Amino acid sequence: MVCVDPAKNRSEWMMADYFGKLLIEPQTLEHQSGHFKAAIVQVRQAQQEYQIKETIVVVERTGNYHLPPKRAFAKAGFETRVVHPFATKQYRMPADPGNKTDETDLHAQHRAAVAGFGLCERELPITYRELQLRSRHRRNLVEKSSILACQIRDNLHLSMPGYAALFDRLLENHTAMSVGRYCESPAKVLKLGRDGICKRLRKESVRCNQRAIDKILSWALQSADAPIQDGALHHAIFIDLDELNQHLNRQITAIERDLASVLVQIPYVRLMAIPGINVVSAADLAAEMGPIDGYANANAITGRCGLFPSRHQSDQTDSSGPIIRKANRRLRCALMRIADNLAAHCAYYRGLAEQDFAREVDIRASRVKTAKKFSRLAFACVAGDQPLGHPAFRAPRLDLGKGS
Repeated sequence: MVCVDPAKNRSEWMMADYFGKLLIEPQTLEHQSGHFKAAIVQVRQAQQEYQIKETIVVVERTGNYHLPPKRAFAKAGFETRVVHPFATKQYRMPADPGNKTDETDLHAQHRAAVAGFGLCERELPITYRELQLRSRHRRNLVEKSSILACQIRDNLHLSMPGYAALFDRLLENHTAMSVGRYCESPAKVLKLGRDGICKRLRKESVRCNQRAIDKILSWALQSADAPIQDGALHHAIFIDLDELNQHLNRQITAIERDLASVLVQIPYVRLMAIPGINVVSAADLAAEMGPIDGYANANAITGRCGLFPSRHQSDQTDSSGPIIRKANRRLRCALMRIADNLAAHCAYYRGLAEQDFAREVDIRASRVKTAKKFSRLAFACVAGDQPLGHPAFRAPRLDLGKGS
């Protein structure tokens, strides 16, 4: 077994037989093609010297740092497996308590691999890899856009106190944002007046919303004498942040179109027959779950994302606690976001949520129940080829077979 403990720019590695006898002493491996080739030559020589017939390369998962050595050894034709850091820790603690070094980690990886914790990872098809990267990129941009939205409101409030609070959805109100970009103070709004604002909006091809304009003029009349410090500077920052946010929103829209083009190629598109699930949520779930044939049943879905209670049992003591912490968090988040959407927009799941609310069930427990119910429906919907009759669908019986 070749054990590799990766870091960002280099790794520690060694080679030992099944019983732990060192064949190649622990040494440093730089993440460069020449060093990878030299390490592979050493392994080949050790195979010949010790008459090794089967060699397994075990790499500890470390973010993305484990990918270069894993791919290098796999390209050379070795069976490459991955061991989780939790397994390494559990096999290091009994032998070297309080002593964590690269060398002790390597020996712990060897013991974990011998015990069966060196696992082969399933390679995702190109369609699912593309969907995963695009979906995660979109989620990252949405989080950045949310932060920018808060900063936009804050800077607009500092330059025009109270203006941002006039509208519930400020960034979606084209009239309010257009006036906010052009006017840096309440005095400028009063100077423009109704005619000036309408002229400015027509110039920017924005529909004149008379109710919004009346609200803005009423606010400007009341706030004209309010003391403002560094208003022009805050207004300039507001404009910069708004331009950046518009750019992010254009990128998000483009990615959503790409997600739709990929989603129609896989069976997860059938989930859009359920009210409350759109392109984004279906793509999110498909990206984190991967091919449905990797799951034996619906329980494997919620088991992978950890939607089941923790348990402590010893002798006659047997108690359940909150849901487990160590799980696939991305898949859990995708399922829980869908559960929230279903409880709000799908009549079937909304009725179940209302029953839980009437019984004073904790909303978190109710959402977990919804996610569990949906996972069973999603498994049948995506994995099956027969028409499904379920009250959650838009039609009483919807043909979700291969030809649909």
